[in-house]
Amino acid sequence: MAIKKVWIEEGCTACGVCEDLAPDVFKIDDEAEVIDGADLNANEELIREAAEECPVEVIQFEEE
Repeated sequence: MAIKKVWIEEGCTACGVCEDLAPDVFKIDDEAEVIDGADLNANEELIREAAEECPVEVIQFEEE
């Protein structure tokens, strides 16, 4: 199933794992953010991996 939405819940520790795994989708300022206009379809596997590897489990996504 394709990912149609990605978001970060409260509690991000800005560890950088998501940005390292999927730099076209996530960026770190004070916390992780999803980049506006990121191509979710092209980065689907990396988004799933980032969500799985997130140490505080705050990366969420919705599938179609």
